[in-house]
Amino acid sequence: MPSYISLSSADLQNIRTLGELKQSGYQPRSVKQELRDNLIQRLRSKQDVFPGIYGYEETVIPELQRAILAGHHINLLGLRGQAKTRIARLLVGLLDEYVPVVAGSELNDDPLQPLSVFAKNLIAEKGDDTPVSWLHRDERYTEKLATPDVSVADLIGDADPIKAATLKLPYSDERVIHFGLIPRAHRGIFVINELPDLQARIQVSLFNILQEGDIQIRGFKVRLPLDIQFVFTANPEDYTNRGSIVTPLKDRIDAQIITHYPKSLEIGKRITKQEARIREEQRGLVTTNDVVHDLVEQVAIEARGSEFVDAKSGVSARLTISAYEQVIAAAERRALLNGEAHTYVRIADFLGAVPAVTGKVELVYEGEQEGAGIVAEKLMGKALRTQFLNYFPDPEKVKKQKDKPNPYKPVQDWFGARTIDLLHDASDEDYRKVLDVVPGLKEMVQQSVPQELSKDNLHFWMEFALHGMSEHSLISRNRLTAGAQFKDLLSSMFTMPNFGDDDDDDEEYLSSKKRKRR
Repeated sequence: MPSYISLSSADLQNIRTLGELKQSGYQPRSVKQELRDNLIQRLRSKQDVFPGIYGYEETVIPELQRAILAGHHINLLGLRGQAKTRIARLLVGLLDEYVPVVAGSELNDDPLQPLSVFAKNLIAEKGDDTPVSWLHRDERYTEKLATPDVSVADLIGDADPIKAATLKLPYSDERVIHFGLIPRAHRGIFVINELPDLQARIQVSLFNILQEGDIQIRGFKVRLPLDIQFVFTANPEDYTNRGSIVTPLKDRIDAQIITHYPKSLEIGKRITKQEARIREEQRGLVTTNDVVHDLVEQVAIEARGSEFVDAKSGVSARLTISAYEQVIAAAERRALLNGEAHTYVRIADFLGAVPAVTGKVELVYEGEQEGAGIVAEKLMGKALRTQFLNYFPDPEKVKKQKDKPNPYKPVQDWFGARTIDLLHDASDEDYRKVLDVVPGLKEMVQQSVPQELSKDNLHFWMEFALHGMSEHSLISRNRLTAGAQFKDLLSSMFTMPNFGDDDDDDEEYLSSKKRKRR
């Protein structure tokens, strides 16, 4: 390991020439060796190698570490929203903080192993007086999104007629070459996102780089033994929808690592809490709780198992992140409209996050915008139904227990002749007044929720109970333009619903669209 690693950043900056660099005891090493050495040091010292990556501790991360120790190029294969790009960017942390380069070099030439004509000529001219600069690890990371219009010239390079004319050089001179992104990533990490989107003829240009480490530029007899750690990302959906990774290229990528979605609700919550952009003024204005986090995360879980959502496309973690941000924004908006300095999150805020869901799921049928909205609302309803059972008695089991009182009956009986409207933008005072009207609702919550409830928290649970009961068909909930109306299930059957207001109608609509596609 080179001795300059032990030097401080200030000491490194004091080395300004090739002669001084030689005296420091510096010894070059490859990028893969650099990543390997620093990973070994991190593992031995029990440091977190990939901070902020949750749910991969026993799957992806060990495989990634083995690939780095083996010195392999890596392909991260997984559906959208599985932190593939973030993992690639975190590899930068395994590079040395600074490495020396020949000052002014386009290819980040190592002063002791010059690669470009420019660096070789400069060292031949100035010898130990050749100026040396220091390159930070953040500048050694290059990322390119694969798109159909990417050319070989973009990635590898080509002859530059303007450079030839300016320098008055013949086209046979290597100095007229304009190097692409890959040569300029020499001694660093190069990432190609969405690799299958790269045209097959462009993928062919990567063969030599991956196998022999050199490049071939049209019209030039040039061999540059590049030193690059390649990382690719790919989505399995792209293999059929937009392209594929050509077999010889896949064969040259040493390690293919499969990513996945969070395997538990708790891991998903942890990711959402970390990634959601909640501003300080929102935190001061809106109080939330873990139940809302659970509901948001449950939507993604329901979507990944839904027959109406295309499983091949996947359900990104961005769904829960965006949904949670909209939940907080909905509560903030209501507080601003009512001139309140503080508010507590509501189930209505959760249901108001439909726009965050509709744009994040691909449906299995070809439908209109209304269809996507119905699917989103169904998913949120299923999330409520599932989470309701974590806190309240299962209504199906309650029906079978003839020897015990039914905790839902007082609420159901009251709704037999009455309705309530919970409006999205109602003030906290009006919101509490509406919920307090329902007899037995508060007692049911206090009996089922094993915790001390504040006034705001109590009314949140009361609203949650009503929505949960409606999802289990104990009472009826109809969508209003500005909120939700709760009433007796039987009476709602005699009311002509508007389109989409009845869950059975929604289900039939979705099923008909699915049959039509088939």
